[in-house]
Amino acid sequence: MTTASSTAVPTLIGSVQRALRLMEAVGTHRDGAPAKQLAREAGLPLPTAYHLLRTLTHEGYLRRENGVFLFGAAAERLGGGPATPRPGVIVDSLAHWADVIGAPVYCALYKDGEIEMIAVADTPAAPAVHEWASFRETGHAHALGQCLLGQLDERAREDHLDRHPVRPLTRYSVSDRQTFLKRLRLMKRTEPVVERQEYAMGTVCAAIPITVGSAVAAMAVSLPLHQEERLLAAVEQLRCEVTSLLRSFVFSISI
Repeated sequence: MTTASSTAVPTLIGSVQRALRLMEAVGTHRDGAPAKQLAREAGLPLPTAYHLLRTLTHEGYLRRENGVFLFGAAAERLGGGPATPRPGVIVDSLAHWADVIGAPVYCALYKDGEIEMIAVADTPAAPAVHEWASFRETGHAHALGQCLLGQLDERAREDHLDRHPVRPLTRYSVSDRQTFLKRLRLMKRTEPVVERQEYAMGTVCAAIPITVGSAVAAMAVSLPLHQEERLLAAVEQLRCEVTSLLRSFVFSISI
């Protein structure tokens, strides 16, 4: 005879597992995602996903805005703040990716109004770009900075450029603020941000936005100009590697 207690435990465990799959799916979309997409990515029937999403929203772990679900205040309080990667995991992962891709790999955040380089990994055969001008102050000139600034709202962008004005670093750099802002508005989130010799002569770079909770983050690869034909393939390989890591939930949802 099956008792109520013997059937309750597996049901509760299954519900928690399904809720966690949904939380993981939400964590891969910085701008949120609708219920149908989350259900598909979590491998759940839509009615089940709707029920869990409503529950998680009611409890404050998610919030719904304009038809999409994002992390709520309760989820962010679990770690004391918005979701960001663990530095140790990032450093180890970047070193692996730099070796596999055969190109330097960079990770940066936009935090407290500034571009913050989290980690850089390279190899003797593929060295990273020399920081000859402060990465923090020249976001308009390199792919990582352009990718990060492209994720901000207009007010945050204007504030950043008030403090770090647009100035050409090479003859290929954008030369004025309005041209740069127009470029940002035309960016498509699904496409990598490509920069050709705007920060350093002889170097090309491509960056992609990274969705880790509410953090504004990006990763990039760089190559010497004579290897430019490898750039898009390299950054797409990086995107696949990062997506795999995110889906394994190795990234923390805490600071």
